[in-house]
Amino acid sequence: MRYSMEFILECIDLYRSGKWPETPEGIKNPQNFHKMIRRWSRREEALGSEAFCNKKKLRTPEEKYALVSRVIAGESIQSVSFEQGMHQGTLYKWVQDYKTQGYNGLVKNKGRPSKDYSMKKNTNPRPLTESELEELIRLRAENEYLKAENEVIKKRIALRQEKWAAQLKAKKQQSSKTSEKKDSN
Repeated sequence: MRYSMEFILECIDLYRSGKWPETPEGIKNPQNFHKMIRRWSRREEALGSEAFCNKKKLRTPEEKYALVSRVIAGESIQSVSFEQGMHQGTLYKWVQDYKTQGYNGLVKNKGRPSKDYSMKKNTNPRPLTESELEELIRLRAENEYLKAENEVIKKRIALRQEKWAAQLKAKKQQSSKTSEKKDSN
């Protein structure tokens, strides 16, 4: 839930005067709301009221790396994110991206990826290793075998259905001939 800067500052003033503001609708647990107000108060003391402007600061990969390296060096995510006036979850995600992808994990494009695959930068796949090539050949052969096996099964089913249909037709004709003989007697 997003709150206006005026509401946040009003909550901080009430908290500092020893009162709790009314818990907004939609908040199930007032203790969580009170905890958030205490965090707002500490953040406002450290960074001033500008910390609550809803403008997100765009950070370069170098700035992200500097913050991530502080966390990896031993500082807590909470203290670094608090000092920078950012959400802890954002810094946590940057740390995880750095751990899994290295520096390239911090250099990410914003926004939704393009659906036009021809516009991708690298359209040439990397060359296959010898083992990958052997597995590809094996899988293609297995795929062809399975396709042929499916076709045989489909033909057997079709022939069986034709045979059943012919038998049913013969039974109907035979029963109609016997019923004609009985009618003529």
